Amino acid sequence: MTNKINITLSTTKKEKPASNQLEFGRVFTDHMFVMDYSSSKGWYDPRIVPYEPITLSPSSMVFHYGQTVFEGLKAYRTKDDKVLLFRPDKNFQRLNLSNDRLCIPQIDEEFLIDALKQLVSIDKDWIPTAEGTSLYIRPFIIPTEYYLGVAPSKFYRFMIILSPVGSYYKEGIHPVKIFVENQYIRAVEGGTGKAKTGGNYASSLKAQDEAEKRGYSQVLWLDGVEKKYIEEVGSMNIFFKINGEIVTPSLNGSILEGVTRNSILQILNHWGVPVSERRLSMEEVYQAYKDGLLEEAFGSGTAAVISPIGEFFYKEEKMLINNGETGELSKKLYDTLTGIQTGVYEDVFNWVVEVK
Repeated sequence: MTNKINITLSTTKKEKPASNQLEFGRVFTDHMFVMDYSSSKGWYDPRIVPYEPITLSPSSMVFHYGQTVFEGLKAYRTKDDKVLLFRPDKNFQRLNLSNDRLCIPQIDEEFLIDALKQLVSIDKDWIPTAEGTSLYIRPFIIPTEYYLGVAPSKFYRFMIILSPVGSYYKEGIHPVKIFVENQYIRAVEGGTGKAKTGGNYASSLKAQDEAEKRGYSQVLWLDGVEKKYIEEVGSMNIFFKINGEIVTPSLNGSILEGVTRNSILQILNHWGVPVSERRLSMEEVYQAYKDGLLEEAFGSGTAAVISPIGEFFYKEEKMLINNGETGELSKKLYDTLTGIQTGVYEDVFNWVVEVK
């Protein structure tokens, strides 16, 4: 594959929304990155073009068998007007892990970072400056072969689109209420839970819809075998502070290895905070709550960064955590992560990448 990226700039620029009117994933920038694959040529024709609809045949495999992967990361504008990416190498490493699970060809990760830098540089005026805002980045791959047989596609399209965003949850950094799901299952070991693929999210919608009808923001997923061990919360990894120790479910083949999760573990170790990655049952958490030892709980992910949990609904009982308020550790982690991402705090981990 040639490393030369052909660039076609848009001749008409869209109107940018006000920072205080940003929703998550509703508005998109002027340009996108596109690259194609065929089994005979490999990845080819990398290009940055105006954001526009794409045309596919109704028989394209993307519409039928779910062989898709995607990623999510962000670009931030600092107070001195620099543009920073947060750990893009980890996202593209994970993209290739998802590719492997879905039988999609591997992509050169260094080339993807260079392509992303060029795209973000072209559309950097779209990066909002208000506190809590950023430019969300969505790389994804779809199969484009015209074929109704069940088999890996021989043709693919890789794309990156950009969206200026505000807070993922309308609650912001304030605690959310979580429904503990005991009927529906997100993923099982040996399935696609550790890959970032669309089917994982489609299968979550029914439980999410029913939780929202009951007044809850998200669901807490339990394991698919015994329905007792905690896995993820919504589309995020989850952490608990129990009697001074931070506990998060260990990666077991059905849990997504979050970039934010990995960052939190490194920060906690850097601070000397006791951390345990292990199998954790909801009953253990419930007993800790009964004993007054459950101090905090929070989700972590690219979109929300840190999402404090103020309440669980479990066994027809409301478990109020930290009086329904944001915990001290949750707030400190949020401030630290967003501070590194926006250049306010020193990046002692060498995580941020500047876009020139």
